[in-house]
Amino acid sequence: MGSEREKATLAGGCFWCLEAVFRQLQGVERAVSGYTGGRVADPTYKQVCTGATGHAEAVQITFDPAVISFRDLLEVFFASHDPTTLNRQGNDVGTQYRSAIFYHSAEQQHAAQKFIAEVDVAGDWPNRVVTEIAAAGTFYPAEGYHQDYFANNARQPYCQLVVAPKVAKVRQKFARKITVI
Repeated sequence: MGSEREKATLAGGCFWCLEAVFRQLQGVERAVSGYTGGRVADPTYKQVCTGATGHAEAVQITFDPAVISFRDLLEVFFASHDPTTLNRQGNDVGTQYRSAIFYHSAEQQHAAQKFIAEVDVAGDWPNRVVTEIAAAGTFYPAEGYHQDYFANNARQPYCQLVVAPKVAKVRQKFARKITVI
């Protein structure tokens, strides 16, 4: 008898990076790139890129909590981006690239708050964490060409320079949690 699947919705810069990172984890059944946290229904990539929609590029993860916990996902999330830069990840700048945890339950909200407090106390980052914690709203999957982007475009320069190093870092740091691909 299997456990109930859960969803986690995380934003931390370009969704291509996060999707590629989470797709490789045991217990993650789906990782979908999309938009959430804004005020425009059915936004397009072009609209989100303007920063005027209020949406963040995000990944919605469907996972089996019997295999990987929400806290495990947060550990990988915080190892995959800089949670101390406001509305920016590397050269990607704007509110659409903000760091955010969109929780789907009170348990996820509390786990996120506790995790961020622990990270700040531990001094893992030189600055305080600015990751937003907000209730999950409507998640709009991105256009088809954004899905599985790294898997389909691994030789593309952005993938080589930005996505691949994040994937490699997570593969090394969380080797026990990686699905053999």
